[in-house]
Amino acid sequence: MTLFLTSDPVDRPGTIPRQVSCPLKTENGFADRLRCSLPDPVRILFVEAAPDDFERNDSYMEYMREAFSLSGFQVAAIDVCDHRKTDHDPGDYDLVILGGGHVPTQNAFFREIALKERLKGYRGVVMGISAGTMNCAETVYAQPELPGEAVDPAYSRFIPGLGLTRINVLPHWQMVRNEVLDGLRLSEDITLPDSTGRRFYCLVDGSYILVENDVSTLYGLGYLAENGVITEICKAEKSRIL
Repeated sequence: MTLFLTSDPVDRPGTIPRQVSCPLKTENGFADRLRCSLPDPVRILFVEAAPDDFERNDSYMEYMREAFSLSGFQVAAIDVCDHRKTDHDPGDYDLVILGGGHVPTQNAFFREIALKERLKGYRGVVMGISAGTMNCAETVYAQPELPGEAVDPAYSRFIPGLGLTRINVLPHWQMVRNEVLDGLRLSEDITLPDSTGRRFYCLVDGSYILVENDVSTLYGLGYLAENGVITEICKAEKSRIL
């Protein structure tokens, strides 16, 4: 299995609405490396984070279809895995995309459909997007996101994941690092204290981690949060083996 851990793989400037078709990102060699890992044409399974929001899921599916087409990929098939249909065989697809959304909600859906077990022995490519990337970890750090989660003593910040990697990724770092949730600074008051004895790789949109042949490589600007300290460990258009 080849694993792409992304923050956001689509080259959509913040001023452009999601309804507008945009290609995959080319920075840090992303689209080229993905192209080298996939056959042509490609069969895609899109496993969603909101299994009951069918309108949203269909919209995201078309959004990703257009992104691949605009980047020169021939898409032979793209199917959505949500509560309308959950029994897809990953082996029928060249690429399994784990979509973005609310981490605990997606995590529960993955467990419901036994995705971890169904991916065992899978020989294709898995690409995580945001929450999908976070849920690839053996132990997922479900960074608080929704109002109330940061101060809820019952909220579980560490939950079992798919076990595709031991790497914990925090996506969209350029956006979330200065956010405030429940009166707490997301970075200084929540994430950094939670990094005690752990490593969180903080990725900006456009950066990604490629796991291939048991080697994990960070491409692009990235930071490491460990034991309460955050450090830049890789610059844009550079790479680093983790």
